[in-house]
Amino acid sequence: MKKPMAKAFREMEKLEAGAISNLDEKRMVGHYWLRNSKMAPNKAIQSEIRRVVSAVKRFSGDVHSGKVKGAKGVFKNLLVIGIGGSALGPQFVAKALGQPRKDRMKVFFFDNTDPDGMDAVLSELRGRLGQTLSVVISKSGGTKETRNGMLEAKAAYEAAGFQFERHAVAVTGDGSNLDKIAKAGKWLKRFPMWDWVGGRTSELSAVGLLPAALQGLDIDGMIKGAAACDKVTRTPTVEGNPAAQLALMWHFAGGGRGAKDMVILPYKDRLELFSKYLQQLIMESLGKELDLEGRVVNQGIAVYGNKGATDQHAYVQQLREGVSNFFATFIEVLTDRDGDSMQVESGQDVTTGDYLNGFFQGTRKALYDNKRDSITLTISKVTPFTVGMLIALYERAVGLYAFLVGVNAYHQPGVEAGKVAATIVVDLQVDIQEFLGSHTDAAFTADQIASSLGRTEDAESVFKVCRHLAANPGHAISKQAGKTPTDTKFQRVAQPKSQLAMSS
Repeated sequence: MKKPMAKAFREMEKLEAGAISNLDEKRMVGHYWLRNSKMAPNKAIQSEIRRVVSAVKRFSGDVHSGKVKGAKGVFKNLLVIGIGGSALGPQFVAKALGQPRKDRMKVFFFDNTDPDGMDAVLSELRGRLGQTLSVVISKSGGTKETRNGMLEAKAAYEAAGFQFERHAVAVTGDGSNLDKIAKAGKWLKRFPMWDWVGGRTSELSAVGLLPAALQGLDIDGMIKGAAACDKVTRTPTVEGNPAAQLALMWHFAGGGRGAKDMVILPYKDRLELFSKYLQQLIMESLGKELDLEGRVVNQGIAVYGNKGATDQHAYVQQLREGVSNFFATFIEVLTDRDGDSMQVESGQDVTTGDYLNGFFQGTRKALYDNKRDSITLTISKVTPFTVGMLIALYERAVGLYAFLVGVNAYHQPGVEAGKVAATIVVDLQVDIQEFLGSHTDAAFTADQIASSLGRTEDAESVFKVCRHLAANPGHAISKQAGKTPTDTKFQRVAQPKSQLAMSS
Protein backbone atom coordinates (compact mmCIF):
# COMPACT_ATOMS: atom_id res chain seq x y z
CA MET A 1 0.00 0.00 0.00
CA LYS A 2 3.00 2.36 -0.06
CA LYS A 3 2.26 3.77 -3.52
CA PRO A 4 -1.48 4.34 -2.92
CA MET A 5 -0.69 5.92 0.44
CA ALA A 6 1.98 8.16 -1.09
CA LYS A 7 -0.64 9.38 -3.55
CA ALA A 8 -3.12 9.94 -0.70
CA PHE A 9 -0.51 12.06 1.11
CA ARG A 10 -0.04 14.19 -2.03
CA GLU A 11 -3.79 14.65 -2.48
CA MET A 12 -4.17 15.63 1.17
CA GLU A 13 -1.42 18.21 0.75
CA LYS A 14 -3.27 19.72 -2.23
CA LEU A 15 -6.50 19.83 -0.23
CA GLU A 16 -4.86 21.70 2.64
CA ALA A 17 -3.30 24.12 0.16
CA GLY A 18 -6.74 25.18 -1.04
CA ALA A 19 -7.57 22.89 -3.97
CA ILE A 20 -11.24 22.72 -5.01
CA SER A 21 -12.22 19.48 -3.34
CA ASN A 22 -16.02 19.73 -3.14
CA LEU A 23 -16.60 19.48 -6.88
CA ASP A 24 -20.41 19.70 -6.61
CA GLU A 25 -20.29 23.11 -4.94
CA LYS A 26 -16.95 24.23 -6.43
CA ARG A 27 -15.47 25.03 -3.04
CA MET A 28 -12.35 24.41 -1.00
CA VAL A 29 -12.24 22.17 2.07
CA GLY A 30 -10.41 23.99 4.84
CA HIS A 31 -11.36 22.65 8.25
CA TYR A 32 -7.65 22.06 8.92
CA TRP A 33 -7.07 25.81 8.78
CA LEU A 34 -9.37 26.29 11.78
CA ARG A 35 -6.60 25.16 14.15
CA ASN A 36 -3.71 26.72 12.27
CA SER A 37 -4.90 29.83 10.45
CA LYS A 38 -1.45 30.36 8.94
CA MET A 39 -2.13 27.42 6.63
CA ALA A 40 -5.14 29.11 4.99
CA PRO A 41 -4.46 30.04 1.35
CA ASN A 42 -4.91 33.80 1.75
CA LYS A 43 -4.65 36.49 4.40
CA ALA A 44 -8.37 37.27 4.32
CA ILE A 45 -9.29 33.76 5.48
CA GLN A 46 -6.43 33.73 8.00
CA SER A 47 -7.65 36.97 9.54
CA GLU A 48 -11.29 35.84 9.56
CA ILE A 49 -10.48 32.63 11.44
CA ARG A 50 -8.65 34.54 14.16
CA ARG A 51 -11.37 37.19 14.32
CA VAL A 52 -14.14 34.65 14.90
CA VAL A 53 -12.28 32.82 17.68
CA SER A 54 -11.74 36.17 19.42
CA ALA A 55 -15.40 37.11 18.89
CA VAL A 56 -16.55 33.79 20.37
CA LYS A 57 -14.45 34.36 23.47
CA ARG A 58 -15.54 37.98 23.81
CA PHE A 59 -19.25 37.23 23.43
CA SER A 60 -19.07 34.26 25.83
CA GLY A 61 -17.34 36.49 28.37
CA ASP A 62 -20.08 39.11 28.00
CA VAL A 63 -22.74 36.45 28.56
CA HIS A 64 -21.01 35.02 31.63
CA SER A 65 -20.49 38.46 33.16
CA GLY A 66 -24.09 39.50 32.57
CA LYS A 67 -23.18 42.27 30.14
CA VAL A 68 -25.39 40.37 27.68
CA LYS A 69 -28.40 38.96 29.51
CA GLY A 70 -31.95 37.75 29.10
CA ALA A 71 -35.30 39.13 30.15
CA LYS A 72 -34.90 37.58 33.60
CA GLY A 73 -31.22 38.27 34.15
CA VAL A 74 -27.92 36.46 33.55
CA PHE A 75 -28.15 33.59 31.08
CA LYS A 76 -27.87 30.27 32.90
CA ASN A 77 -29.12 27.90 30.18
CA LEU A 78 -28.14 27.33 26.57
CA LEU A 79 -30.47 25.90 23.92
CA VAL A 80 -28.58 24.77 20.80
CA ILE A 81 -30.83 24.37 17.74
CA GLY A 82 -29.28 22.45 14.87
CA ILE A 83 -29.06 19.05 13.20
CA GLY A 84 -26.34 16.79 11.80
CA GLY A 85 -22.93 18.43 12.07
CA SER A 86 -24.55 21.43 13.72
CA ALA A 87 -25.59 19.28 16.67
CA LEU A 88 -23.55 16.05 16.80
CA GLY A 89 -20.21 17.78 17.38
CA PRO A 90 -21.49 20.17 20.07
CA GLN A 91 -23.35 17.29 21.76
CA PHE A 92 -20.27 15.08 21.81
CA VAL A 93 -18.07 17.83 23.24
CA ALA A 94 -20.66 18.91 25.81
CA LYS A 95 -20.93 15.33 27.09
CA ALA A 96 -17.19 14.64 26.95
CA LEU A 97 -16.01 17.78 28.73
CA GLY A 98 -18.97 19.06 30.73
CA GLN A 99 -18.88 19.39 34.51
CA PRO A 100 -22.51 19.94 35.62
CA ARG A 101 -21.56 21.67 38.88
CA LYS A 102 -18.86 23.82 37.28
CA ASP A 103 -20.21 24.65 33.81
CA ARG A 104 -21.12 28.29 33.27
CA MET A 105 -24.33 27.32 31.44
CA LYS A 106 -26.47 24.15 31.28
CA VAL A 107 -26.82 22.92 27.70
CA PHE A 108 -29.94 21.61 25.95
CA PHE A 109 -30.47 20.62 22.31
CA PHE A 110 -33.16 20.71 19.64
CA ASP A 111 -31.57 18.27 17.17
CA ASN A 112 -34.62 16.99 15.31
CA THR A 113 -38.02 18.11 14.03
CA ASP A 114 -39.80 15.82 16.52
CA PRO A 115 -42.48 17.83 18.39
CA ASP A 116 -42.46 15.44 21.35
CA GLY A 117 -38.69 15.72 21.64
CA MET A 118 -38.87 19.50 21.66
CA ASP A 119 -41.66 19.40 24.25
CA ALA A 120 -39.43 17.29 26.50
CA VAL A 121 -36.64 19.89 26.31
CA LEU A 122 -39.05 22.80 26.81
CA SER A 123 -40.54 21.11 29.86
CA GLU A 124 -37.09 21.17 31.45
CA LEU A 125 -36.78 24.86 30.60
CA ARG A 126 -40.25 25.80 31.82
CA GLY A 127 -40.01 28.94 33.91
CA ARG A 128 -36.38 29.47 32.84
CA LEU A 129 -36.64 30.75 29.26
CA GLY A 130 -35.98 34.30 30.44
CA GLN A 131 -32.49 33.10 31.39
CA THR A 132 -31.99 30.83 28.36
CA LEU A 133 -29.86 31.78 25.37
CA SER A 134 -30.78 30.09 22.07
CA VAL A 135 -28.08 29.45 19.45
CA VAL A 136 -29.51 28.59 16.03
CA ILE A 137 -27.00 26.86 13.72
CA SER A 138 -27.61 26.40 9.99
CA LYS A 139 -25.26 27.25 7.12
CA SER A 140 -27.99 27.87 4.55
CA GLY A 141 -30.71 28.84 6.95
CA GLY A 142 -33.00 26.64 4.89
CA THR A 143 -32.55 23.33 6.73
CA LYS A 144 -36.15 22.47 7.64
CA GLU A 145 -35.39 20.64 10.88
CA THR A 146 -33.45 23.63 12.24
CA ARG A 147 -35.98 26.13 10.89
CA ASN A 148 -38.78 24.20 12.61
CA GLY A 149 -36.85 24.08 15.88
CA MET A 150 -36.31 27.82 15.71
CA LEU A 151 -40.04 28.43 15.16
CA GLU A 152 -40.97 26.14 18.05
CA ALA A 153 -38.48 27.91 20.31
CA LYS A 154 -39.75 31.32 19.23
CA ALA A 155 -43.34 30.28 20.00
CA ALA A 156 -42.28 29.00 23.45
CA TYR A 157 -40.50 32.25 24.32
CA GLU A 158 -43.46 34.33 23.19
CA ALA A 159 -45.92 32.11 25.09
CA ALA A 160 -43.81 32.80 28.19
CA GLY A 161 -44.02 36.54 27.54
CA PHE A 162 -40.49 37.03 26.17
CA GLN A 163 -39.12 38.29 22.88
CA PHE A 164 -37.22 35.47 21.20
CA GLU A 165 -34.92 37.83 19.31
CA ARG A 166 -33.53 39.25 22.57
CA HIS A 167 -32.44 35.73 23.52
CA ALA A 168 -31.13 34.48 20.17
CA VAL A 169 -27.80 34.08 18.37
CA ALA A 170 -27.26 32.81 14.82
CA VAL A 171 -24.38 30.78 13.41
CA THR A 172 -24.92 30.80 9.66
CA GLY A 173 -23.62 31.65 6.22
CA ASP A 174 -23.29 35.26 5.21
CA GLY A 175 -26.48 36.36 3.42
CA SER A 176 -28.37 33.13 4.19
CA ASN A 177 -32.07 33.08 5.06
CA LEU A 178 -31.18 32.72 8.73
CA ASP A 179 -28.67 35.56 8.47
CA LYS A 180 -31.38 37.82 7.02
CA ILE A 181 -33.86 36.84 9.74
CA ALA A 182 -31.30 37.44 12.50
CA LYS A 183 -30.24 40.76 11.02
CA ALA A 184 -33.80 42.01 10.53
CA GLY A 185 -34.80 40.86 14.02
CA LYS A 186 -31.73 42.41 15.63
CA TRP A 187 -30.66 39.20 17.30
CA LEU A 188 -27.99 39.44 19.97
CA LYS A 189 -25.18 38.27 17.69
CA ARG A 190 -24.37 36.59 14.37
CA PHE A 191 -21.39 34.32 13.77
CA PRO A 192 -20.30 33.06 10.33
CA MET A 193 -20.26 29.60 8.79
CA TRP A 194 -17.89 29.49 5.85
CA ASP A 195 -18.54 27.59 2.63
CA TRP A 196 -15.13 25.92 2.93
CA VAL A 197 -16.11 24.13 6.16
CA GLY A 198 -18.46 21.17 5.84
CA GLY A 199 -20.99 20.48 8.57
CA ARG A 200 -19.43 17.20 9.69
CA THR A 201 -16.02 18.87 10.05
CA SER A 202 -17.26 22.09 11.66
CA GLU A 203 -16.79 21.39 15.38
CA LEU A 204 -13.75 23.67 15.65
CA SER A 205 -15.48 26.53 13.87
CA ALA A 206 -18.08 28.78 15.52
CA VAL A 207 -20.50 25.84 15.18
CA GLY A 208 -18.77 23.98 18.02
CA LEU A 209 -16.59 26.61 19.63
CA LEU A 210 -19.48 28.95 20.53
CA PRO A 211 -21.60 26.38 22.44
CA ALA A 212 -18.46 25.02 24.12
CA ALA A 213 -17.25 28.48 25.17
CA LEU A 214 -20.70 29.41 26.47
CA GLN A 215 -20.76 26.17 28.47
CA GLY A 216 -17.44 27.31 29.94
CA LEU A 217 -15.18 24.75 28.27
CA ASP A 218 -11.57 25.31 27.25
CA ILE A 219 -11.82 25.92 23.49
CA ASP A 220 -8.13 26.85 23.24
CA GLY A 221 -7.28 23.40 24.56
CA MET A 222 -9.40 21.72 21.88
CA ILE A 223 -7.82 23.83 19.13
CA LYS A 224 -4.31 23.05 20.43
CA GLY A 225 -5.06 19.32 20.60
CA ALA A 226 -6.33 19.28 17.03
CA ALA A 227 -3.36 21.34 15.82
CA ALA A 228 -0.91 18.99 17.51
CA CYS A 229 -2.60 15.98 15.92
CA ASP A 230 -2.64 17.68 12.51
CA LYS A 231 1.09 18.26 12.77
CA VAL A 232 1.77 14.58 13.46
CA THR A 233 -0.72 13.25 10.89
CA ARG A 234 0.69 15.53 8.21
CA THR A 235 3.85 13.37 8.24
CA PRO A 236 4.08 11.75 4.77
CA THR A 237 5.16 8.33 6.04
CA VAL A 238 3.00 5.53 7.38
CA GLU A 239 5.43 4.73 10.19
CA GLY A 240 5.13 8.18 11.76
CA ASN A 241 1.51 8.94 10.97
CA PRO A 242 -1.25 7.47 13.18
CA ALA A 243 -4.06 8.67 10.86
CA ALA A 244 -2.43 6.85 7.94
CA GLN A 245 -2.10 3.73 10.08
CA LEU A 246 -5.77 4.01 11.06
CA ALA A 247 -6.88 4.44 7.44
CA LEU A 248 -4.81 1.41 6.40
CA MET A 249 -6.34 -0.66 9.21
CA TRP A 250 -9.82 0.21 7.92
CA HIS A 251 -8.71 -0.67 4.39
CA PHE A 252 -7.27 -4.01 5.52
CA ALA A 253 -10.21 -4.96 7.72
CA GLY A 254 -12.81 -4.22 5.05
CA GLY A 255 -10.81 -5.27 2.02
CA GLY A 256 -10.91 -1.73 0.66
CA ARG A 257 -14.63 -2.20 0.06
CA GLY A 258 -16.13 -1.46 3.48
CA ALA A 259 -16.97 -5.16 3.75
CA LYS A 260 -17.00 -4.97 7.57
CA ASP A 261 -18.71 -2.57 9.96
CA MET A 262 -16.78 -0.36 12.35
CA VAL A 263 -17.81 -0.82 16.00
CA ILE A 264 -16.67 2.01 18.28
CA LEU A 265 -16.21 0.98 21.93
CA PRO A 266 -14.90 3.77 24.16
CA TYR A 267 -14.35 2.61 27.73
CA LYS A 268 -15.37 5.92 29.25
CA ASP A 269 -18.87 7.33 29.76
CA ARG A 270 -17.70 10.77 28.65
CA LEU A 271 -17.02 9.40 25.16
CA GLU A 272 -20.44 7.77 24.83
CA LEU A 273 -21.51 10.09 21.98
CA PHE A 274 -18.28 9.68 20.01
CA SER A 275 -19.78 6.84 17.95
CA LYS A 276 -22.75 9.03 16.94
CA TYR A 277 -20.37 11.82 15.97
CA LEU A 278 -18.26 9.40 13.94
CA GLN A 279 -21.30 7.94 12.21
CA GLN A 280 -21.83 11.17 10.33
CA LEU A 281 -18.15 11.99 9.85
CA ILE A 282 -17.33 8.56 8.41
CA MET A 283 -20.56 7.42 6.75
CA GLU A 284 -21.44 10.74 5.11
CA SER A 285 -17.86 11.15 3.91
CA LEU A 286 -17.22 7.63 2.63
CA GLY A 287 -20.68 6.36 1.69
CA LYS A 288 -20.59 7.11 -2.05
CA GLU A 289 -22.13 5.48 -5.09
CA LEU A 290 -19.57 6.82 -7.56
CA ASP A 291 -15.80 7.04 -7.41
CA LEU A 292 -13.74 9.99 -8.65
CA GLU A 293 -13.82 8.53 -12.18
CA GLY A 294 -17.61 8.33 -12.22
CA ARG A 295 -17.75 4.54 -11.86
CA VAL A 296 -20.36 2.86 -9.64
CA VAL A 297 -18.48 1.52 -6.60
CA ASN A 298 -20.95 1.83 -3.67
CA GLN A 299 -18.25 2.51 -1.10
CA GLY A 300 -18.62 3.17 2.62
CA ILE A 301 -18.07 1.87 6.15
CA ALA A 302 -21.02 1.40 8.49
CA VAL A 303 -20.37 2.73 12.02
CA TYR A 304 -22.14 1.92 15.26
CA GLY A 305 -21.33 1.65 18.94
CA ASN A 306 -22.09 2.85 22.42
CA LYS A 307 -19.61 2.43 25.26
CA GLY A 308 -17.80 -0.22 27.26
CA ALA A 309 -18.60 -2.06 29.45
CA THR A 310 -22.28 -1.42 28.60
CA ASP A 311 -21.98 -3.12 25.22
CA GLN A 312 -20.68 -6.28 26.84
CA HIS A 313 -24.24 -6.76 28.08
CA ALA A 314 -25.70 -5.88 24.67
CA TYR A 315 -24.03 -7.14 21.50
CA VAL A 316 -20.56 -8.43 22.36
CA GLN A 317 -22.01 -11.97 22.37
CA GLN A 318 -22.66 -11.63 18.66
CA LEU A 319 -19.36 -9.87 18.02
CA ARG A 320 -17.49 -12.83 19.47
CA GLU A 321 -19.56 -15.73 18.23
CA GLY A 322 -21.90 -14.46 15.51
CA VAL A 323 -21.33 -13.34 11.95
CA SER A 324 -17.83 -11.89 11.53
CA ASN A 325 -18.87 -8.75 9.67
CA PHE A 326 -17.12 -6.08 11.76
CA PHE A 327 -13.92 -4.78 13.25
CA ALA A 328 -13.88 -3.14 16.66
CA THR A 329 -12.16 0.04 17.79
CA PHE A 330 -11.48 0.13 21.52
CA ILE A 331 -10.72 3.51 23.08
CA GLU A 332 -8.82 3.08 26.34
CA VAL A 333 -8.63 5.96 28.83
CA LEU A 334 -5.90 5.46 31.42
CA THR A 335 -7.11 7.88 34.13
CA ASP A 336 -10.21 6.66 35.95
CA ARG A 337 -11.25 9.90 37.68
CA ASP A 338 -9.86 12.96 39.40
CA GLY A 339 -8.66 11.66 42.76
CA ASP A 340 -8.64 8.21 44.31
CA SER A 341 -11.30 5.52 43.95
CA MET A 342 -12.72 3.35 46.70
CA GLN A 343 -11.88 -0.34 46.94
CA VAL A 344 -14.75 -2.62 45.96
CA GLU A 345 -13.19 -5.97 46.93
CA SER A 346 -12.65 -6.67 50.61
CA GLY A 347 -8.96 -6.67 51.49
CA GLN A 348 -7.85 -6.11 47.92
CA ASP A 349 -6.73 -2.95 46.14
CA VAL A 350 -9.34 -3.21 43.36
CA THR A 351 -11.53 -0.28 42.26
CA THR A 352 -14.45 0.28 39.91
CA GLY A 353 -11.99 1.67 37.37
CA ASP A 354 -9.87 -1.47 37.67
CA TYR A 355 -12.93 -3.50 36.75
CA LEU A 356 -13.58 -1.25 33.73
CA ASN A 357 -10.00 -1.85 32.60
CA GLY A 358 -10.46 -5.57 33.16
CA PHE A 359 -13.62 -5.64 31.08
CA PHE A 360 -11.85 -3.74 28.29
CA GLN A 361 -8.88 -6.07 28.17
CA GLY A 362 -11.04 -9.16 28.63
CA THR A 363 -13.39 -8.25 25.79
CA ARG A 364 -10.48 -7.33 23.53
CA LYS A 365 -8.80 -10.69 24.15
CA ALA A 366 -12.07 -12.62 23.81
CA LEU A 367 -12.57 -11.11 20.34
CA TYR A 368 -8.94 -11.76 19.39
CA ASP A 369 -9.10 -15.38 20.52
CA ASN A 370 -12.03 -15.88 18.12
CA LYS A 371 -10.18 -14.22 15.23
CA ARG A 372 -12.08 -10.92 15.37
CA ASP A 373 -10.10 -7.84 14.31
CA SER A 374 -9.76 -4.86 16.61
CA ILE A 375 -7.92 -1.55 16.86
CA THR A 376 -7.04 0.10 20.16
CA LEU A 377 -6.55 3.83 20.75
CA THR A 378 -5.15 4.85 24.14
CA ILE A 379 -5.39 8.32 25.65
CA SER A 380 -4.28 9.39 29.08
CA LYS A 381 -7.40 11.32 30.05
CA VAL A 382 -10.48 12.97 28.52
CA THR A 383 -9.45 16.63 28.30
CA PRO A 384 -10.06 19.47 25.84
CA PHE A 385 -6.65 18.67 24.30
CA THR A 386 -7.37 14.94 23.79
CA VAL A 387 -10.90 15.60 22.50
CA GLY A 388 -9.49 17.99 19.90
CA MET A 389 -6.88 15.38 19.08
CA LEU A 390 -9.50 12.65 18.53
CA ILE A 391 -11.54 14.92 16.25
CA ALA A 392 -8.49 15.74 14.15
CA LEU A 393 -7.28 12.13 14.04
CA TYR A 394 -10.52 10.83 12.57
CA GLU A 395 -10.93 13.76 10.18
CA ARG A 396 -7.49 13.00 8.72
CA ALA A 397 -8.06 9.23 8.64
CA VAL A 398 -11.33 9.73 6.75
CA GLY A 399 -9.61 11.97 4.19
CA LEU A 400 -6.73 9.56 3.63
CA TYR A 401 -9.01 6.51 3.38
CA ALA A 402 -11.19 8.30 0.83
CA PHE A 403 -8.16 8.95 -1.36
CA LEU A 404 -7.12 5.28 -0.98
CA VAL A 405 -10.46 4.00 -2.29
CA GLY A 406 -10.94 6.82 -4.80
CA VAL A 407 -14.06 8.61 -3.55
CA ASN A 408 -14.77 12.24 -2.73
CA ALA A 409 -15.10 12.57 1.05
CA TYR A 410 -16.25 16.17 0.86
CA HIS A 411 -19.63 16.13 -0.84
CA GLN A 412 -22.93 14.45 0.08
CA PRO A 413 -25.34 14.07 -2.87
CA GLY A 414 -27.34 11.39 -1.05
CA VAL A 415 -28.21 13.79 1.77
CA GLU A 416 -29.55 16.33 -0.70
CA ALA A 417 -31.62 13.62 -2.42
CA GLY A 418 -33.24 12.79 0.92
CA LYS A 419 -34.11 16.45 1.53
CA VAL A 420 -35.71 16.73 -1.90
CA ALA A 421 -37.75 13.57 -1.32
CA ALA A 422 -38.99 14.91 2.03
CA THR A 423 -40.10 18.15 0.39
CA ILE A 424 -42.06 16.15 -2.21
CA VAL A 425 -43.94 14.35 0.59
CA VAL A 426 -44.79 17.64 2.33
CA ASP A 427 -46.01 19.08 -0.99
CA LEU A 428 -48.18 15.97 -1.44
CA GLN A 429 -49.63 16.54 2.02
CA VAL A 430 -50.63 20.10 1.08
CA ASP A 431 -52.39 18.79 -2.06
CA ILE A 432 -54.23 16.16 -0.01
CA GLN A 433 -55.38 18.74 2.54
CA GLU A 434 -56.62 21.04 -0.21
CA PHE A 435 -58.52 18.18 -1.88
CA LEU A 436 -60.20 17.02 1.33
CA GLY A 437 -60.90 20.61 2.30
CA SER A 438 -62.83 21.16 -0.91
CA HIS A 439 -64.82 17.88 -0.53
CA THR A 440 -65.94 18.00 3.11
CA ASP A 441 -69.20 16.17 2.40
CA ALA A 442 -67.55 12.82 1.68
CA ALA A 443 -64.83 10.42 2.83
CA PHE A 444 -62.25 8.98 0.45
CA THR A 445 -59.84 6.06 0.31
CA ALA A 446 -56.17 6.66 -0.38
CA ASP A 447 -56.62 5.21 -3.89
CA GLN A 448 -59.46 7.64 -4.61
CA ILE A 449 -57.45 10.61 -3.34
CA ALA A 450 -54.38 9.57 -5.32
CA SER A 451 -56.45 9.12 -8.48
CA SER A 452 -58.13 12.52 -8.05
CA LEU A 453 -54.71 14.15 -7.66
CA GLY A 454 -53.33 12.32 -10.72
CA ARG A 455 -50.88 10.49 -8.44
CA THR A 456 -52.10 6.88 -8.71
CA GLU A 457 -48.54 5.59 -8.34
CA ASP A 458 -48.28 7.32 -4.94
CA ALA A 459 -51.30 5.67 -3.29
CA GLU A 460 -49.18 4.22 -0.48
CA SER A 461 -47.64 7.62 0.26
CA VAL A 462 -51.13 9.15 0.22
CA PHE A 463 -52.29 6.56 2.75
CA LYS A 464 -49.35 7.20 5.06
CA VAL A 465 -49.81 10.98 4.86
CA CYS A 466 -53.55 10.70 5.57
CA ARG A 467 -52.95 8.33 8.47
CA HIS A 468 -50.46 10.80 9.96
CA LEU A 469 -52.88 13.71 9.51
CA ALA A 470 -55.66 11.76 11.21
CA ALA A 471 -53.41 10.87 14.16
CA ASN A 472 -52.84 14.57 14.89
CA PRO A 473 -56.17 16.35 15.51
CA GLY A 474 -54.85 19.78 14.69
CA HIS A 475 -54.98 18.84 10.99
CA ALA A 476 -58.78 18.23 11.23
CA ILE A 477 -58.71 14.99 9.26
CA SER A 478 -60.66 11.95 10.50
CA LYS A 479 -60.06 8.28 9.70
CA GLN A 480 -62.79 5.70 9.13
CA ALA A 481 -61.00 2.38 9.55
CA GLY A 482 -61.76 -0.32 7.02
CA LYS A 483 -60.96 -4.02 7.02
CA THR A 484 -57.76 -3.26 5.12
CA PRO A 485 -55.72 -0.12 4.49
CA THR A 486 -57.24 0.00 1.01
CA ASP A 487 -60.74 0.26 2.50
CA THR A 488 -59.83 2.94 5.06
CA LYS A 489 -61.36 6.34 4.35
CA PHE A 490 -60.36 9.87 5.31
CA GLN A 491 -62.44 13.02 5.59
CA ARG A 492 -62.02 16.66 6.48
CA VAL A 493 -63.82 17.60 9.73
CA ALA A 494 -64.51 20.87 11.47
CA GLN A 495 -61.45 22.17 13.32
CA PRO A 496 -61.90 22.61 17.10
CA LYS A 497 -62.08 26.22 18.24
CA SER A 498 -58.96 25.84 20.36
CA GLN A 499 -57.02 24.67 17.32
CA LEU A 500 -58.40 27.53 15.24
CA ALA A 501 -57.18 29.97 17.88
CA MET A 502 -53.73 28.39 17.95
CA SER A 503 -53.50 28.50 14.17
CA SER A 504 -54.40 32.18 14.05
